[in-house]
Amino acid sequence: MSNLKQKLLNKTATLGVIGLGYVGLPLAVEKAKAGYRTIGFDVQEAKVDMVNAGKNYIGDVVNEDLEAIVDSGFLSATTDFAQVAKADCICICVPTPLDAHQQPDISYVRASAESIVPYMHKDMLIVLESTTYPGTTEELLKPILEKSGLKCGEDFYLAFSPERVDPGNLIYKTKNTPKVVGGITPACTDIAATLYESILEAPIHRVSTPAVAEMEKILENTYRNINIGLVNELAILCNKMGISIWEVIDAAKSKPYGFQAFYPGPGLGGHCIPLDPYYLSWKAREYGFHTSMIEASMMVNDRMPEYCVERASKILNRYKKAMNGSKVLVLGVAYKQDIDDYRESPAIRVIDELEKEGAEVVYFDPYIPEYREHGKVVKGEPELTTALIESVDLIVITTAHSSVDYDFVQKHAKIIFDTKNVMKEIKNRENIEVL
Repeated sequence: MSNLKQKLLNKTATLGVIGLGYVGLPLAVEKAKAGYRTIGFDVQEAKVDMVNAGKNYIGDVVNEDLEAIVDSGFLSATTDFAQVAKADCICICVPTPLDAHQQPDISYVRASAESIVPYMHKDMLIVLESTTYPGTTEELLKPILEKSGLKCGEDFYLAFSPERVDPGNLIYKTKNTPKVVGGITPACTDIAATLYESILEAPIHRVSTPAVAEMEKILENTYRNINIGLVNELAILCNKMGISIWEVIDAAKSKPYGFQAFYPGPGLGGHCIPLDPYYLSWKAREYGFHTSMIEASMMVNDRMPEYCVERASKILNRYKKAMNGSKVLVLGVAYKQDIDDYRESPAIRVIDELEKEGAEVVYFDPYIPEYREHGKVVKGEPELTTALIESVDLIVITTAHSSVDYDFVQKHAKIIFDTKNVMKEIKNRENIEVL
């Protein structure tokens, strides 16, 4: 048995997490709660200071848990990457966005790997959790890390284990979500699996290579992207045919097998589903392969904010109002219900498109009082009041927050365009139109 495996089993290993965002902080908390001395690394001093003060900024982390493990000394945070030398295991949980040309931006992953190299030591485990294209761990990370003079599979261990964080999910959290692990060598896989088995309550699924684990993560999110694209396209068709797509889906999901319900909306948001298919399409071109079905679904989903604004314009037109000059209230800018995350939110694109058409746009979101877009800060309305609702020509619901009183909204609104069908239980539907 390797020294590192023994240290993981008796919990004398020191663990590190690079990136203290939606993925990294919950993972660091679970490591510390499992009884490991854990160090969180981040380039943002504000995050590091908050962690060290026991102050939480991530919805999926329990405030009392963070405070307790910081006070007990099991978790600390730093911007000093020299502290990597103290860690036996490092998990990289940094963003993997798209650049201006919709191509993978691996700069954060590369920078993290390069920051580790000067402080690497023998019998160390490094795991990449950031979603990326198949081949990243072996083709990008391994050569960078071997610049340390240590050999992968002999002197240190390297694996990929995709994050499966679903912000706002009340059932599945970091602790109880099954984990996929693929290492460069069988020993790498075994050590990485041992790490997660000692932290999580969920099963660990081992695969043969990091590329399999990387592709698995892409498959998860591409599966959703394609099915949402299908139902969005059918929503457009059903509207032309005078059929309710929502009733169609409810009928289809009565079948107990062979069908999983997906729902239309103003587009896709979040850190994974809108982005991951681009990673696969980009990598596929290296092999002279075009992911035609994936690219078709991406085109449908990318166009949904514009389609929603077109529908909104037609709704106003029926009430003898032009979009240009109308006042529009957008309800919700988070990318999904009951969270404060607006990364890649389609609601913000809807706002942009409304403004391009000359509308005066205001928004209300109980979780997001302001957001930053195109280098500027946009402030929301502080309260959803009768006066606010009655002052606008149209309300567009883009996020289905459960804390909003939709009966109250319906009673005071002139016209409502509900892109999430959140008002489905409201009986009086005279002023409601659904996507």
